[in-house]
Amino acid sequence: MVIEENSIKFKGTRHGLSIHINSAYDFDTIKQDLINKLEKSNLFFKGAKIYEIKSNKLTDVQRKELEKIMTEKYNMHVINSEKKKKDTKAENQIFQGIVEGKTKFITGTLRSGQKIDYDGNVVILGDVNPGAQIIARGNIIVMGSLRGIAHAGSNGNTKACVAAFHLDPTQLRIADIIARAPDGDYDRPTGPEIARLKDNMLYIEPYTNKK
Repeated sequence: MVIEENSIKFKGTRHGLSIHINSAYDFDTIKQDLINKLEKSNLFFKGAKIYEIKSNKLTDVQRKELEKIMTEKYNMHVINSEKKKKDTKAENQIFQGIVEGKTKFITGTLRSGQKIDYDGNVVILGDVNPGAQIIARGNIIVMGSLRGIAHAGSNGNTKACVAAFHLDPTQLRIADIIARAPDGDYDRPTGPEIARLKDNMLYIEPYTNKK
């Protein structure tokens, strides 16, 4: 979601709204554009969370004035710096490799209709049947057959990977890159495989422990 009004742009993020200020405009124009935007979409923005105001020009006084307009007149909420630090710390705990970060272990087979959505790594000690779905901000490791839907790096982390003893998903996604199973007959995996992004493309290759 991106909403623009000349000098100001609103971008939706999972933390809240990110407000981008165009430094080419003077403060009076910026303030008026903000008011115009909020007046046009008052119901949409009512109660919204403001995660950040990005500008290399605003002074602290001007920033506070914009925050006051949003909070007092339009009932919006500005996320404080302590909350931002906690969010950043949580993000940094998410892996940068295959074995780091917090991990959720699930024992047993995921059946059709079941869904796992976790903000770290997910390890399935069993199979993932067609119709089941796994979403993880970290890696997805299946100690069995992966034949359902897997989305690793759901927060945009392009370093995420998906690995399985038998990697045969109906849909595979890492960050924003999606791959689907081919139509018709095709060679099924015969051993452990790992999927990861290279040059913004999704590659699947045999998994070995060789560096």
